Amino acid sequence: MNLTPTEMERLTLFTAAEFARRNLREGVLLSLPEVVAYISDEVMQAARRDEDYVDVRDRAGRLLRADQVEPGVAQMCRVVMVDAPFAEGTKLMAVFDPVPVVEGAVTPGEVVVPDGAADLELFPDADRVRVAVVNSGDRDVQVRSLTHFFEVNPALQFDRRAAWGRRLDVPAGSGVRFEPGVVVEVDLVPFAGDRVVHGFAGLVDGPLDAPGAYEEAVRRATAQGFTGFTGSDA
Repeated sequence: MNLTPTEMERLTLFTAAEFARRNLREGVLLSLPEVVAYISDEVMQAARRDEDYVDVRDRAGRLLRADQVEPGVAQMCRVVMVDAPFAEGTKLMAVFDPVPVVEGAVTPGEVVVPDGAADLELFPDADRVRVAVVNSGDRDVQVRSLTHFFEVNPALQFDRRAAWGRRLDVPAGSGVRFEPGVVVEVDLVPFAGDRVVHGFAGLVDGPLDAPGAYEEAVRRATAQGFTGFTGSDA
C-alpha cells in the first residue's frame, strides 16, 4: 500500500489522538501535544462526517475540561489550527482557547511581581488612533501585534488610510481576534525605528515614509480587492 505524505501525517495524528484517548479513559492528564492531537483528530473526523463547520468548531471547543490536562497546558494551548477535509473542500479551522483556563492556575513562564510594583506603560506618548473594524467574512481573523494594520486581511473593513504605518497598541506577541459581523474598536500606534515594512500582504515592501509609498500601496491594494480608502486615495 502506497501512502502520500498527507496520508502518513493523518495516520501519525490518529495514533497520537488514540494515545490521548487512552489516557483520558485511564484518568491520566494530557500533555500539550496530546491535547492538540486529540482536538485535531476529532475535528477532521467530524469534517469527514460532513458536519457543519460552525457545529464542528463549537464542539471542538468543548471537548476537554481544565482538570483533564496537565498544569499550564490550558494557558499554552490558546489556539489549534486544523486543515479539515469538509465536503466542499479543505478548510482551515481555528479553535481558540479549546481548554478552559482556571483563574489562578499556574502559567508556564509567568513572571510574578510583588504587590505594589509599578505598572509599565506601553508606548508612552505615542500618537494613537482608534479605528472601528468589522469582519465581513465568515471566518475569524486573528491579527498579531507587529502586523502592519494597513495590510491585514481584506475581509476586515475599516479606514485603512488611518492605519498606514501603524500596528496594534498591544504587547508584543499578543493580538486581537475579529469575529464575523462583530464591530471591534482597536487602538493603533506608529511603527518606530527605520519604519521599513516587508512581507505581510506585499503592499509596501520597503520604507513607509518613502515618496509615493502610500500611493503605490493603495494601487496594489485596490488591485487585490482591498477596501477602506477615500475617493482621493483610490
